[in-house]
Amino acid sequence: MMKRAAAAVIGGVVAVGAVPAVLSMAGFTGAGIAASSLAAKMMSAAAIANGGGVPAGSLVATLQSVGAAGLSTSSNILLASTGSVFGALLGNLKKVPPSSPSAGPRAKGDQEKSQVQPAKLPLGSEKRVK
Repeated sequence: MMKRAAAAVIGGVVAVGAVPAVLSMAGFTGAGIAASSLAAKMMSAAAIANGGGVPAGSLVATLQSVGAAGLSTSSNILLASTGSVFGALLGNLKKVPPSSPSAGPRAKGDQEKSQVQPAKLPLGSEKRVK
């Protein structure tokens, strides 16, 4: 249970910390859209599609706003909550042991026991003998 709680906290922190970093790498910076970046390409496509300007409220405008000013407190809370849920889910996953032992050399006389069992037919599917 403690592992899942720690994963939830880490997930929330990573989600809130990753958004500004990812936006900055994409070219949405505090100083404006970086030249030759993904953001510049998005802005160009939006301007071409809208007759020369980027409309207010569009994806490019919103991402630039977040890149310049950051997220609001309520957006950070929502993002942290979502990251915490994903962190808790990932922290709850269990490692699956390997399905077969390593294929190294074996001592003479060592034999593997087959763990494969024959398939069972559904009830009523057996042929009846008269």
